Amino acid sequence: MALYTLFAAMLKEEWRVHSALFGHLGFALLPFTLVFFAALGALMLPVFTRHIDTGTLVAIAHLAFGLMGMTIGAFGLLGREALNRRFGQASMIAYASRTFPVSNRTIMTAFFAKETLYYFCFWVLPPIIGFGIASVVLGIPRALTPLFLVSLGLSFLFGLSAVFLLSTVYAHSRRALLVLMGLLALGTAAALGATGTPVEALFPPLAFFHDRSAASLLISLLASGAMAAAGIWFVQVEYTGAARHYPNAFRPLTATLSRLRTPHFVAKDLLDLKRSEGGLGKILFSFLFPIGIIWLLLEVLLFILPGLNALAVFAILLAAFSTTIYNWLTEFDDFAPYAFFPVTPGDVIRAKLQTYLMLTIIPVATLVIAAAGFGQMDRLLPSLLAFAGLSSYAVAVVVYCAGLQPNILLYNTRTLLSFIGLVAPAMLALIFISLPDPRLVAAGIVLVLPAALLVDRGERRWSQVEQRLF
Repeated sequence: MALYTLFAAMLKEEWRVHSALFGHLGFALLPFTLVFFAALGALMLPVFTRHIDTGTLVAIAHLAFGLMGMTIGAFGLLGREALNRRFGQASMIAYASRTFPVSNRTIMTAFFAKETLYYFCFWVLPPIIGFGIASVVLGIPRALTPLFLVSLGLSFLFGLSAVFLLSTVYAHSRRALLVLMGLLALGTAAALGATGTPVEALFPPLAFFHDRSAASLLISLLASGAMAAAGIWFVQVEYTGAARHYPNAFRPLTATLSRLRTPHFVAKDLLDLKRSEGGLGKILFSFLFPIGIIWLLLEVLLFILPGLNALAVFAILLAAFSTTIYNWLTEFDDFAPYAFFPVTPGDVIRAKLQTYLMLTIIPVATLVIAAAGFGQMDRLLPSLLAFAGLSSYAVAVVVYCAGLQPNILLYNTRTLLSFIGLVAPAMLALIFISLPDPRLVAAGIVLVLPAALLVDRGERRWSQVEQRLF
């Protein structure tokens, strides 16, 4: 009874938090926007199937939904941080065990169920509905839509539960995680090599799509349920009362960064990141999903337009997805701690951008590795220029549209459409510019000019808006 009460209350709380920010209608329209874009994408299936066989497309779809679940499933890693920092400041239901006789496991079970249902309804269900609408136009058998609903939903749940368990293991012991990952890698290699097990058999949701058997369905559900149950049982939550002690690193780090405009803010960001759960590792880990999506998009684009240069397109897509780093920097930090100081939201935004620029070493290193992998080191410089220009522009658009709260405001339909409308044309322009000669993609560096204007406008815009201190 307590579990259901918590679950229902958390669902209401989730709705009220978002609808209070941008209205009931603005929040409710987001899934319908995703349905529209998914239907448009599904209408392109005849073009895709000319170059990619149907089995590969199905595998890509299941992999994409599994990766989506993986990015959401780090509750085990973020459990302590979310409950202690963000939820604690907001006095949300997830922090109820401090004042009510409710165990952490009960709260985390309700929270896990709420997050699963929430993201399923907002991010999994809309694409499938969009596919169903497009299937009527394309003459695709209607039975495929409910089949995709089950198999893709299972893929999402499987990925979410797997990473939830792995992140919980990581929260307890990094060595245990390395051992577990090593065992999984050896087991997978043995299954593929020694026994000749087909790839889809290692991913039960994909196996269910192909054989549609009760056994595959049961295996998917049991595997996901077992991983989720283990993650919840061993989840680690520490309260702020358990003090942590660190050496004073703020002053020497500030001195090191003294050449920056706001070294104190950047030093705080770097220390917060280092001392938060997962540290820099969580950014590296969360970057795996964008890399996976970029790789899938790259494969599709190269099939549709074989004249494209792989490295140039990779740089363009990587630049757009690198804005997730800025999202991480604002994930558990809002304007409330700064409200007592003579600073404006614009000052904080400028500091976040400086930290973002320092952390772009991660996507830049990824781009260098990709250049070596593609055997196109001679094309690296134009691609780096394109990345520098487009990534600056994309994060400037995020700043202008969402300020210090991109993780919340991008759920606003108007904000999301504004971001897509401003970034997508720049991406398409660079892709088509690169068709005659991949070196022309270096022209993307000119995007730093509109980026500077957008950042300036964004700083002034959010400095004039009253910040929600929660």
